Amino acid sequence: MNKLTEKEKMLSGLPYDASDKQLRKLFFLCKDKIEKYNKTSYKQQKLRENILRKLFNFVGKNIYIEPFFYCDYGMNISVGDNVYLNTNCVFLDCAEIRIGNNVLFGPAVHIYTAYHSTNHKERIVNNKIIDIAKPVSIGNNVWIGGNVTILPGVIIEDNVTIGAGSVVVKNVSANSIVAGNPAKVLKKLK
Repeated sequence: MNKLTEKEKMLSGLPYDASDKQLRKLFFLCKDKIEKYNKTSYKQQKLRENILRKLFNFVGKNIYIEPFFYCDYGMNISVGDNVYLNTNCVFLDCAEIRIGNNVLFGPAVHIYTAYHSTNHKERIVNNKIIDIAKPVSIGNNVWIGGNVTILPGVIIEDNVTIGAGSVVVKNVSANSIVAGNPAKVLKKLK
C-alpha cells in the first residue's frame, strides 16, 4: 500500500502537514506568479490573462481580476466565463475552488478551503501545524458582495446574491438572497 503524499492528503480532505517540502515549493511558485500579477497595470490585460492561465487550473473567457489578489496555490482554482473579482480578494485554495459563469465578486471577498481541528491536540502534531481542506463551489449567475467570507466545504448554487459583510457557513440553495453572520436566506426568487 502506497503512502499518500501531503499534497494527496490535502486534496483528499485528510489532515496534512502544510510545511511539507512539495507543498511549500508549490506555495512559493504561486507567490511568484501572484507578485507578477499584482504588479501589472490595467493596460496589460494580455499579460494578466497569461499569468492567470499559468496560475489557475482553468480560466474561461472574459475574466477580470483587480489587483491585489491573493491565493495559496492557484492550481486548485477553476474560473468560468464572465467573472469579475474586485480588489483585495483572497482565495485560500488548499482544496478546489470552482467558480461558474457570470459571477461577480465585490472587494475583499475571502474564500477559505483550509481549516484546523477544534481539538487543540490535533492542530499541532510533532511541532507541525496540521491543516484540513474542503472544496468550495460557486454556481452560475452569482453576485457576492464586498467583505463576504465563504468557509470550507460550502456549495453556493446558481442565481444567488450574497449581501456585503456576510459569513457563509453552510450551503446556499439556488435562487436565494442571503445575508448576515452567519448568512441566512432573506428571500427566495422565482
